[in-house]
Amino acid sequence: MTPVNAAMWRFSLQRRGLHSSLSLTKNVKSKSPAEQRWLQRQLKDPYVKASHAQNFRCRSAFKLLEIDDKFRLLQPGRVVVDCGAAPGAWSQVAVRRVNSAGTDPALPRGTVVGIDLMNIPPLDGAHFLSRHDVTDPATHAELLQLLPGGRADVILSDMAPNASGVREMDHEKLIAACLTLADLAERVLQPGGALLCKYWDGFLARSLQEKLSSAFAHVQTVKPNASRKESAERYFLARKYRR
Repeated sequence: MTPVNAAMWRFSLQRRGLHSSLSLTKNVKSKSPAEQRWLQRQLKDPYVKASHAQNFRCRSAFKLLEIDDKFRLLQPGRVVVDCGAAPGAWSQVAVRRVNSAGTDPALPRGTVVGIDLMNIPPLDGAHFLSRHDVTDPATHAELLQLLPGGRADVILSDMAPNASGVREMDHEKLIAACLTLADLAERVLQPGGALLCKYWDGFLARSLQEKLSSAFAHVQTVKPNASRKESAERYFLARKYRR
């Protein structure tokens, strides 16, 4: 990239970020008090600003970046399944790190498959199963066809149910969803593979940890800095899968 093009690219990103901020500010007064609080938090959030600047689809990309910088789950050539992938920020990180778009021809080329009940906008280097239920055997059959040799090295999940406002109920729903990932691991995960899944802290977290510990040699809780401090959000990182 020439210096002139680089300068124009930076200006474009700055203007895009400014436009996003102005759009949010313009709409604040027309929102409910709860919506206004959310918008104000977005305006002040450095990860939201960074996601615009670095072309990530949402701020959650930085959670995975931080975890992967520490634990190096996503290596060139690896095969990744991203559950609850919409809007695609974690898949963006995975594509870059496993080289599934073939950006660096000198490195092994990986595979990224994303699954979500919602539509996921296309992404170069990723295969998306939009409007698919990750718990459905029919989805598993399609997934197996997309995975080289029918096996994955890493299962990622940042999925969460729509919040009902009842914390205990939402916690139970998310734990139940995470338990289905343990079943998915039995179908597709390579021996020695890893699973990273989001959960909300609560009374059922231990049962999920015990389930994962029965299949993985190492299970630990991770809370990245990009995860808001006031949030009950946590991640279980399970490594060295035992088939």
